[in-house]
Amino acid sequence: MAGKSFTRAQSGMSIGQHLAEARRRLLICTVAILVLGTICFIGYTSILDWLSKPYCDISPQHTCHFIATGPLDGLSLRIKIAFFGGGLAATPVIFWQLWRFVTPGLRQKERRYAVPFVSASIVFFLAGCLVAYFSFAHALKFLVAIGGHSLTPYYNPNQYLSLVILMMVAFGATFEFPVILVALEFAGVVSPQTLLRHWRPAIIGITVGAAVLTPSGDPVSMFVMMIPLIFFYFGSIGIGKLAGK
Repeated sequence: MAGKSFTRAQSGMSIGQHLAEARRRLLICTVAILVLGTICFIGYTSILDWLSKPYCDISPQHTCHFIATGPLDGLSLRIKIAFFGGGLAATPVIFWQLWRFVTPGLRQKERRYAVPFVSASIVFFLAGCLVAYFSFAHALKFLVAIGGHSLTPYYNPNQYLSLVILMMVAFGATFEFPVILVALEFAGVVSPQTLLRHWRPAIIGITVGAAVLTPSGDPVSMFVMMIPLIFFYFGSIGIGKLAGK
């Protein structure tokens, strides 16, 4: 901790300068979200078609229809897609700006890991989003089946989109698990031996966490989230051992 404070002091930046730097980084992220969000607003139809594909796949004859229950549903849906689409597309910019902000407080040795860790964070987050998307049809199929054959799925587009976004964000965030574990190993907070020694309670914790964090609450999504996290846990131990931590 003292080493980090010393490094930050050596950077010659005052608290006011750090705040100015934070504002600058935040402005860059905001501009990126706005620009990419505008593109998503223009490409709304194609994005909605892509997001509704899991719903269409489980519908009879692969035909799916949304029901607008209010006059503002179309506008709010388009704005929501633009906002969250822009945020998702700007993920690389956001992660990089965040890392660039904390870099002055790191030792020279720690800065070498900037690109690998930022790249891994982006890849795992986007991978989690894609896993959620491609498994969503199976989750919907389960949710429709458990309601009985007398129900015909006709969804409100805003409710459907909210669930899709929650699933993608939840999976993206939990897929950062191995990056965090490896970072803790490299920082010396935890060792691979300790992680290996506590693998049983870790698996129990992963199982409970997957059950709690799965927005749809269905067992299909829970297992789709849980199984990769278990592999990530042991993979992180392997990386730590290979790195000699």
